[in-house]
Amino acid sequence: MSNEQRVVTVMNHDVIINVHSIIPLSRINGPGKRMVVFFQGCNNKCAGCFNPETHPFIRIAEHSPGTIFSNFYRPGIEGLTVSGGDPFYQRRGLLRLLKSAKDDYGLSTVVYTGFTYEQLAASTLCRAIFRYTDVLIDGRFDETKREPTMLSRGSTNQRFHFMSNRYGEEDFVMPGRIELIVGSDGTITYTGFSKVA
Repeated sequence: MSNEQRVVTVMNHDVIINVHSIIPLSRINGPGKRMVVFFQGCNNKCAGCFNPETHPFIRIAEHSPGTIFSNFYRPGIEGLTVSGGDPFYQRRGLLRLLKSAKDDYGLSTVVYTGFTYEQLAASTLCRAIFRYTDVLIDGRFDETKREPTMLSRGSTNQRFHFMSNRYGEEDFVMPGRIELIVGSDGTITYTGFSKVA
């Protein structure tokens, strides 16, 4: 077993989430004001990925779902968006995070993954995750099929799966493709569905 496989195995079974970054408030990563959690680790290596720094299976910042909410939750947000990397490499942590978002905070939940729904649905654990997911956006990013509209996905092959009746596709038309966030310390963070030139 390689070191990468060993880290993936640990990450899949651990309730601690290896997080790349957290944006407490975003307006373009799904409907309304949302907290966005970017998981660390992805094997897809999609050409042109917007978040290549999230790919390596290395420890960045470890958080329990409870510490994510206690440190980053802001009252007034509508929901939680989970992206990466790919959150389905850390399934137990993803399940706990989504369950807490729903049960403890009443938030809507949106999850982005490079896996397809069909690949994930074969897993009992993934089906449990789906119970706490309002919208799943699936499929690898395909640089040759970039999304030309303001829909919040990277490429047109990625599909919206509405797991509840909370949202429809019209709710995923965003006010922009890129969001720049200036922190109180002057740090600039960008997020969205395109690269800053």
